[in-house]
Amino acid sequence: MRPEDDGEFVGARLDSGLRAARFASPPSAEEFADAIEPRNAPAVFRGVVKDWKASFRWDPRHGGLDYLLEKVGPDVDVEAMISSTGHVFYGDLRSHERVLVPFSKFIHSCRSYLRNPNASSDSSKAQEILNNPTASETGCSGSLDSCDQVYLAQVSILNNENKERCSLEVLKEDIKEPTFLRGKPFSSINIWMNRAHLRSSTHYDPHHNLLCVVAGCKKVTLWPPSASPYLYPMPVYGEASNHSSVSIEEPDYSSYTRAKHMKEYSERVILNCGDALFIPEGWYHQVDSDDFTIAINFWWKSRIMTEILVDKEMNKMVQESSVCHSKGSTVIQPMDEAKGGFEQLNLHSQGADSDTSDKKDSPLQTLEPSTLQALYELISLVHNSVELVSQNEVSEPTSQNESYNQSNERKKITADDSSLLEKDAIAKIMLPLEPLELQSMLLVMARTFPRTLEALVLNMLGPIGAEILTRKFDEMDQQATKEQQSEFYKTFYNVFDDQYAAMDSLLNGKEFFSFQVFQNVLEQYIGVHADRPN
Repeated sequence: MRPEDDGEFVGARLDSGLRAARFASPPSAEEFADAIEPRNAPAVFRGVVKDWKASFRWDPRHGGLDYLLEKVGPDVDVEAMISSTGHVFYGDLRSHERVLVPFSKFIHSCRSYLRNPNASSDSSKAQEILNNPTASETGCSGSLDSCDQVYLAQVSILNNENKERCSLEVLKEDIKEPTFLRGKPFSSINIWMNRAHLRSSTHYDPHHNLLCVVAGCKKVTLWPPSASPYLYPMPVYGEASNHSSVSIEEPDYSSYTRAKHMKEYSERVILNCGDALFIPEGWYHQVDSDDFTIAINFWWKSRIMTEILVDKEMNKMVQESSVCHSKGSTVIQPMDEAKGGFEQLNLHSQGADSDTSDKKDSPLQTLEPSTLQALYELISLVHNSVELVSQNEVSEPTSQNESYNQSNERKKITADDSSLLEKDAIAKIMLPLEPLELQSMLLVMARTFPRTLEALVLNMLGPIGAEILTRKFDEMDQQATKEQQSEFYKTFYNVFDDQYAAMDSLLNGKEFFSFQVFQNVLEQYIGVHADRPN
């Protein structure tokens, strides 16, 4: 996306149901919770934070720097991001560094830039800071005045996960909780402040986000999760897996061929002082900030994250919840809403007389409860695995064969083992599903959780799971028309950056399954051991 592409726009291929809604006045908390948040699409709220004290006291061009320095005081240190790639802040650790600087030093550098913006164009100072740890530890030794690429990014005003990081907690007095977010369990409230124009790379967040501009202007380009194939997200187990691999200023279309279509699936909105933007979790966004722009953002866990992805208490409740049969279909019994049961999501089976129009709001609501539970269990397995790998810093296997060899003892198959599925949790989840139920679940994953589906197939699917999944594919094909088959496989494989890698993963797993069964039969009945051919 080129910086000269000013103004709001909507890509030609962005589905109308995914376009940002506009509100001239703030909704009620009930309207937001019942109609806006479940839509899982962005929403722009004009002027909803213009009555904040921050909106008329913090503006650097109208005395805000003096006010902020007096409010915070001279002895508070904050983390600043220093970029080595000019005014663009990319997600990988090699392109930027977080350094500890006195807040007063940052404010003084803003004053210098305000007096003479053309004097601050030497990027060598930023690189000097990156290459000189001593300078970082001592607050950059006065070098901020000569460096454009400084960003107070995600400096906490409130942080319920790490209260010690709230270095600017005193500024909370100048903001208000938006009325329509009342009761939300905020994980953090942060300030974002830049001196010179800057750009953030394309990325998504694991929480719902309300971005509020209190000074300056931000241009935000948005993509739905389903646009992931066009954005080439970084590897799942990498350091910045929520960031796009595509450069926002000089995209390499020879390496990222689908990226040339990324604008067609995007929308840009412009936020001025007093405006706010709701960005649902999982939505990609790229932000351009004008000189002296200050924003506050609120992060909170979405219902999907809390109740579908990582909520351990929810997992326990799902396993313990009772299941009953009604009108020939399996439904999950309602559970205590305060504990986060499925009832909050309105995902029970609906009778013929029920209004099913709401089902169109979210792909999740098209699934039967039993299929939704299977989806939840699969997603939990993947996310728990990613967390475990991150904690243990385990490197990704260099090849599919190596992956299977490393897990050979863990997943060894015996021809007469009655507890075969106990060895593969993913296979155990998929096997009971009817082919078309599994197809519906995979389509929801492709459209709503594409990164999770990618991790599932490329990094977690063992030989038994690969065998069961490919058998289910065969059964799906028998129950579908050629057009339906084509549409399903197109949606499924478009999730993957390298579609052939996904196919190879499935075929290698299926081959390994067949070989292991053959080997076990030979060993059991004639005592012959066969080595797998390379």
